Amino acid sequence: MTADPLDALDEEQLAAVTAPRGPVCVLAGAGTGKTRTITRRIAHLVGTGHVAPGQVLAVTFTARAAGELRTRLRALGAGGVQARTFHAAALRQLRYFWPQVVGDRQWQLIEHKLRAVGQAAVRAKAGTDQDSVRDLTTEIEWAKSSLITPAEYPAAVARLRRDTPGPAEQVAAVYAQYEELKNRAEMLDFDDLLLHTAAALEEHTAVAEEFHDRYRCFVVDEYQDVTALQQRVLDAWLGDRDDLTVVGDANQTIYTFAGATPKHLLEFPRRYPEAVVVRLQRDYRSTPQVVAAANTLISAARGRVAGSRLRLEGQLPPGPDPDFTEHADEPAEAVAAARRITRLIADGTPAAEIAVLFRINAQSEVYEQALGDAGIPFQVRGGERFFNRPEIRRAVSMLRMAGARGGDDLVADVRTLLAPVGLTDEPPAGAAARTQWESLLALVGLAEELVAVREGIDIQGFVAELEARADASHPPTVQGVTLASLHAAKGLEWDVVFLVGLVDGTLPIQHAEGDDEAIEEERRLLYVGITRARRVLSMSWALTRAAGKGRQRRRSRFLHGLIPDHHPASRIAADRSGGHKPRCRVCGSPLLGAEAMKMRRCGDCPSDVDVELLDRLRTWRAAAAKEQQVPAYVVFTDATLAAIAEHRPTDRAALVGIPGIGARKLDRYGYEVLALVADKR
Repeated sequence: MTADPLDALDEEQLAAVTAPRGPVCVLAGAGTGKTRTITRRIAHLVGTGHVAPGQVLAVTFTARAAGELRTRLRALGAGGVQARTFHAAALRQLRYFWPQVVGDRQWQLIEHKLRAVGQAAVRAKAGTDQDSVRDLTTEIEWAKSSLITPAEYPAAVARLRRDTPGPAEQVAAVYAQYEELKNRAEMLDFDDLLLHTAAALEEHTAVAEEFHDRYRCFVVDEYQDVTALQQRVLDAWLGDRDDLTVVGDANQTIYTFAGATPKHLLEFPRRYPEAVVVRLQRDYRSTPQVVAAANTLISAARGRVAGSRLRLEGQLPPGPDPDFTEHADEPAEAVAAARRITRLIADGTPAAEIAVLFRINAQSEVYEQALGDAGIPFQVRGGERFFNRPEIRRAVSMLRMAGARGGDDLVADVRTLLAPVGLTDEPPAGAAARTQWESLLALVGLAEELVAVREGIDIQGFVAELEARADASHPPTVQGVTLASLHAAKGLEWDVVFLVGLVDGTLPIQHAEGDDEAIEEERRLLYVGITRARRVLSMSWALTRAAGKGRQRRRSRFLHGLIPDHHPASRIAADRSGGHKPRCRVCGSPLLGAEAMKMRRCGDCPSDVDVELLDRLRTWRAAAAKEQQVPAYVVFTDATLAAIAEHRPTDRAALVGIPGIGARKLDRYGYEVLALVADKR
């Protein structure tokens, strides 16, 4: 039975679903049902005859998300809608139009470009070790996503004050050599798919007319993460039309290092003054306690613009407060997490509903060890692809050969057919065998899900679904604890989330220091992590990396304001080594909170800020921001200016001692700021 697109929607979701054709912008906070909303909007437009399914193109950023869109649209009776990633959509279009714009010979796609970049680096006399080539590859991808050519690269990175993996001129030379090598070999990389698709539509009238006749309605998910190149492709798709729905959350922008920018989302109402704008803030995913932690964290962000000020409203019954724990070292932190996970599983929480999330992939190893030692099944997200696992390939082959021989009960048929390849009634002993068994059981779980939404599905239909999911990299859920980076966790959710390794230097990452925008992206990354949790949220940190080392770390600055003053973790931090804990310069109490740390005094202690100096600093900052064409907070935040006016530093050492002023800002602005302070004196 096909679901009614208008069933069980809240007031804001209904407004988005039923908005008339034309520009629609949905500002959707975490857990507010954005995928439900956009799929039902598409189904509503199709069901009311406004557009045919084949005339809709919905794009998102991962194959998994695109697969989820297709699955939901099929259940809503809109299975003919094209739901793809930007690159998959561009590849399909380019293959179709290639004979008209280039010729009969199709250029080959480079899936792994490291070798070509390495050859280009040799020609440009740049570093050719593995790390250097990877860094150069990432930088070339950023440049192409930002629509920056090799010739434009040096000036662009200077204007943006971007850290580069070598001298800008040399990076530009590698970039130019890479493009030459690739074009000579008649090869395309993934960014070329977008560039050539846009060019085909922009420069060939017949191609544009045929495309615009085929597709009439466009939907873009995760719009806060579009790059300049993706926006160019979207503009080419649209032509002079405005039948566009975009959905996004600027608070979840975590890919600016790769060229993503939320400006297209935030400026959408300005570009389309007649657009319908709907804000989704009712959080149906997380308990009020988790929602409160997320709101507290993001409300402290610097430079938030109006479109990013979504304040989540928890709709679920209350749950436990987030817990915070400090550990002596990383192995102890991992063992503690494994012990608690063991208790959670024993108490009835499925292992698949538990995740351990960290900032960088290198943090995974110690948790793999701890979970393995505890006998807890786990999967590392980003590891071997599900459909490439030997047991899954054998299973799909077995199901395919069974063909139409199944009965009326798909789930029972799947269990029977998978028994010869290892699906027993009880889990086997041994970690490797258990992992394979869990993978096979995930296929049974998928069969159960499909039976619930697709009446009459049989073995042949199930195999077709598996093949479609394999093409879309959309695996079923495996019954094991998930280990993943915060970036890899985007778009996912679990009942229980452990956020681990929360120390300065890791989150925020060390190379973000001195760059306010980079620090704020790190904050948003933690916000994404917090909002993955439905019910239980655990946050922890370790004072050292390895056992036996001296205490070298401090917990993440982002935890200030999240940990209640009465919490044991706050008392531990306040009481430990008084000389190492910053104290208020007025009353001597331990400082808690980012603002207090910056000002070096408690928030309710009297301020001795020099108001006249503060005015002079603000005037100077406004001029500097105007000259650089950046927002004022990018130069210095209000809090940093206030700290300067209060501390009145007399030399570079004193200036860099103010939190928020790193080496880069010291070099760029230090002389002028110290001159302003000296003039005031």
